[in-house]
Amino acid sequence: MSATDIIIPTVMLKGLSWLMQATVVFAVLTLIYEYLFKRKIKDIRNKHVVVTGGSSGIGKCMAIIAAKKGANVTIIARNKQNLEKAKEEILQACENKDTQRVECLSLNIGMDYLTVEKALANLENVMGPIYMLVNCAGLAIAGKIEDTTPENLDDMIRTNFLGTYYCIKAVTPRMKASKEGVIVLVSSQAGLLGIFGYTAYSGTKFALRGLAESLEMELRPHGISVTLSLPPDTDTPGFAVEELSKPMETKVISQTVKLVQPEVVAEKTFKDALARRFFSTVGWEGFIIATLCAGMSPLTSCCELILQSWLMGVLRLIGVLYRNFFERAIAKCNNCTNSEASEKVKEP
Repeated sequence: MSATDIIIPTVMLKGLSWLMQATVVFAVLTLIYEYLFKRKIKDIRNKHVVVTGGSSGIGKCMAIIAAKKGANVTIIARNKQNLEKAKEEILQACENKDTQRVECLSLNIGMDYLTVEKALANLENVMGPIYMLVNCAGLAIAGKIEDTTPENLDDMIRTNFLGTYYCIKAVTPRMKASKEGVIVLVSSQAGLLGIFGYTAYSGTKFALRGLAESLEMELRPHGISVTLSLPPDTDTPGFAVEELSKPMETKVISQTVKLVQPEVVAEKTFKDALARRFFSTVGWEGFIIATLCAGMSPLTSCCELILQSWLMGVLRLIGVLYRNFFERAIAKCNNCTNSEASEKVKEP
């Protein structure tokens, strides 16, 4: 072995060591800078916050948080009775019950754009310009692709994607004119990770990722921020309905993650939206998925970039372990199903 063979690897190791040390120092300095000079969270007192899907679940919790922070709030959903009940809860949460306003609007946001555009324009005439639009309306019907009816697919496309798209399209021109605004899209962890039994649902939630990234690029120059919320399974009325249609395999996979309360998701999403962060996640699993799937998503901070750069390789290995567990669980469920079918065939 020549001296050159020894020197070159040694130089490379020293260079790598220096690079790692420099990166760690830079990360620490960035953390200190962002802690001391972190971007100011805007006050939303007297601003108009609109929440779709605001009669229950995460949407209602988001509306209650907005009311507590002094905003005027409008909730949108289809069921008038549920809207009125939610409106009373939100009114009780208002920071100033004498001056704040809370309204509800019964509207099917996914059926027709012109109807949505007219309804939101009329709403702004009554309640004032929309400063923050929170798109929480969503529908989850689980099932394998062959078991998903065209009607169920159409309902999810209209509610999860088109409804969100229509509302954003309707408010964007006025937000651009005022040079300010906050738009929140509530997707799902299943909007970054395909899961057995969610072929239709994941498809509609993945679409929100593309919508959010494109929107952020279009709207940033106009002072409008975009946040994509990625909640895990959350204890809402919608989740209870979703459980009824879940295949066995989907239920087994879902059991690996703890059910989260809607208040927790709403609090984190609201905080991240006002801090103008692109991704909003809850828990360790959410952090792993968002980091792995960061790709060419908008950058919130240098510290975030450093974490993603250093952790992607390790988290990829963890992700493969998760995926392997899911596949083994699916195989086990499939064997169980086949065994049950064989037993039935043997019965006289």
